[in-house]
Amino acid sequence: MGKNHPNVEDYVISRVRALESILIEKGLLSEDAVDAVVQRYEADTGPLLGARAVARAWLDSAYRTRLIDAAPSAIAELGGSAEELRVVPNEDEVHNMVVCTLCSCYPWSVMGLPPKWYKEPAYRSRAVVEPSAVLAEFGLALPETTEIRVWDSSAELRYMVLPQRPIGREGMDEKSLAALVTRDSLIGVAQPTSPARTV
Repeated sequence: MGKNHPNVEDYVISRVRALESILIEKGLLSEDAVDAVVQRYEADTGPLLGARAVARAWLDSAYRTRLIDAAPSAIAELGGSAEELRVVPNEDEVHNMVVCTLCSCYPWSVMGLPPKWYKEPAYRSRAVVEPSAVLAEFGLALPETTEIRVWDSSAELRYMVLPQRPIGREGMDEKSLAALVTRDSLIGVAQPTSPARTV
């Protein structure tokens, strides 16, 4: 857990391991069940599912339309589930970013575990008030003419950004394109990156 999620504090890791041990010892949980859940969020869904959806949208304009107009059914085409999801596309003059001002609502099934900073009060308040400054702190400097739209997630409706396809990435297949998409680019605080994954 600590290796895959370096922002998790040590005391949280210790508490999770202790709880897991007790549940297994009492027969309420099996090690196989724990492994299955970890596998689901690390390999089968999570940011990999969101990245696959983005890559397919970059390659298939019909799928892109379905992802924007009816995200739950488009995600279901990839074997996932995201009933409360809406996808907002970045465009040449429009950049989207996602926040949850009230708590930390987030589409886990599509984007994996949320980053620690997403749940911090500073991000939740500042993303709405000064989005340009927040993006700059993440290293994302946008032209002054770019309209920044901030989407506030809730328990009823959660958002994912569809980033623009990076220039110069023509000829790449879906798997290679998916490797460019990070969790942060799905939140909207980063652009798709190099093939070395950072999620």
